[in-house]
Parts: sequence; C-alpha cells; structure tokens
Amino acid sequence: MKTKDIYMYVLGIIVVLAVLTIVAALIFVPIPSMNKDILNIVLGALLAQFANIIQYFFGSSQGSKDKGDLINQMKSTNAGAQ
Repeated sequence: MKTKDIYMYVLGIIVVLAVLTIVAALIFVPIPSMNKDILNIVLGALLAQFANIIQYFFGSSQGSKDKGDLINQMKSTNAGAQ
C-alpha cells in the first residue's frame, strides 16, 4: 500500500469519526444555543466531505484508480519481459 493511500484512508476515518461525534453531541449533549449554530455549520461542512469520501470509495473514482493501477502494473510487467 502506498503512503498516499494510507493518508487518504486515515483522513477518511477522521472525517467519518468527526461526523459521528458531532451528531452524537447534537443528540445527547446539551449544547448552548450560541454554540449550536457553529456546530451545525461545522457539521454541514463535514457532511459535504463525508459525501465526497463515500462517492470516492463506493463510486467510480475507486474503480478508475484501480484500473489505472492495473494498467501501470501491466506496463511494468511487459517492459520487464522485453
């Protein structure tokens, strides 16, 4: 696994955990009304990134990346055989 992939997975996990933490806080923790608006804005921004993460891992971007990796692997295998 490449270092770039590890960072991508770690960042994805952090965003997912942040979304879950803020949603749990909004449900279970009494939050002062002054802070609730800020928390809702942060939650909205995190949900947008959460949607991007879901689209990447379960959408066509991951398939395109896998296809590109396979093509590069095939090129290097063919170059080594010649």
